[in-house]
Order: sequence, then C-alpha cells, then structure tokens
Amino acid sequence: MELKRILIVEDDADIAAIERDYLELGGYAVTIAPDGTTGLDAALHQPFDLILLDVMLPGIDGFAICKQVRAEKDIPILMVTARGEDVDKIRGLGFGADDYIEKPYDIDIMLAKIGGIFKRRYAVSELTDGNIRINKISRTVYKNGTLVEMTSKEFNLLVLLMENKGKALSKEYIFNQIWGSDSFSEQQTLTVHI
Repeated sequence: MELKRILIVEDDADIAAIERDYLELGGYAVTIAPDGTTGLDAALHQPFDLILLDVMLPGIDGFAICKQVRAEKDIPILMVTARGEDVDKIRGLGFGADDYIEKPYDIDIMLAKIGGIFKRRYAVSELTDGNIRINKISRTVYKNGTLVEMTSKEFNLLVLLMENKGKALSKEYIFNQIWGSDSFSEQQTLTVHI
C-alpha cells in the first residue's frame, strides 16, 4: 500500500521537523517547503494527498497559496496558524481549506484532523471484481470497460452484493436494504431484479 504524501509548508524549521517526525511515525511520506514560493511550486507540480499549510510565510502567504492551489487542484488543505481570529479562519475556509488548526496545538489533534480529512476525502468510492467496475459517487457501472445502464434499484442491489461478496444474504435482508422495511413492494420484485 502506497503511503499518503503530505506537503508541509512551514517557515519555522523546528515546527516543520516536529510535524514531519510525527507524520512519518504515523505512516505518511512527508516533504517540507520552507517558504510560500517553494510551497506553491511543490503543491502545483508534485503529487500530494494533503497540504499542511502555515498562513504566515515569507514570499507568498498561506491564503494566497490556498487560493491558487484550489483553483488548479483538488488537494485537501489543513491550514495551520498562530492567528486565531475568526476572520482568518473564515478567510482560509473561504479560499477552500478543508480545516483549520491554531498554534500551539496538540500533535494528536493535528493527526486526528488529518486522519479525518483522509477518511472523508478518500473513502472507498469504487468497487471492482473481475471485469466489473462500480463508481459509487457517479453511480456508474462498467463491464469490460463498457458502461452498463442500470436503474437506481439495480445499481443499489449490485453494490450491496459486491460489498458482501462471499457472504450468504437472506432474501429478506436484501429486500429490506434495497426497498426498505416499510416498502409495500412484493418480495417477488427482488427475484425480478436479480
């Protein structure tokens, strides 16, 4: 499994080193950019899964970096700053930051925020099995690379079966998951859909 890559944009070398050490212990691959200009260049031209972005930086500030990165890429951004004013938080979130953390902060809080961002952002959205590929976000199904047209119920049924591969599911369980326990449809509907 490939490590998630994190870019730390932080001008305080001691803080950056502490963040790097804890993130590497947490199983992440880390790159440090010591100023805004270097950080923006790295964010735009290298592949990262998350940016840990200080606000007050030499060269280009964190708000400008956040705005430029968000205009070109969809990378999660966790803003880090000593500025705790609400207007700064609102500004950072308005430019597209995913979350905000104030210095000084508990390193466990930082790790939890990063874990939460990854959990929300990189949740399993695609299922594959043999020649079938399902994208749960776009609600599309491909068989041998060809799009398969499905009704909403057919799609939900296929996802349920693929997520429970190798398990025996009762007809009643499947019916309740797809049509709901309050549904007035006859259970024969399940047989027809399968």
